[in-house]
Amino acid sequence: MNIVLNGECRQVREGAHLSDLVVELSLTGQRFAIEVNAELVPRSRFAEHRLNPDDRVEIIQAVGGG
Repeated sequence: MNIVLNGECRQVREGAHLSDLVVELSLTGQRFAIEVNAELVPRSRFAEHRLNPDDRVEIIQAVGGG
């Protein structure tokens, strides 16, 4: 199925969860936030949040600085 990830169309498997997407993108252990359809999804819910066709997913990575 297709989702929109950071403005670009991306194919993911049917029934995928946010945690699957995190693994697929090699983001495990990094600092980031994920919004799905303009709603922030807590990290504690990644494993239970199922992706749906045409979901708009935004991944925002934390950048250190000072």
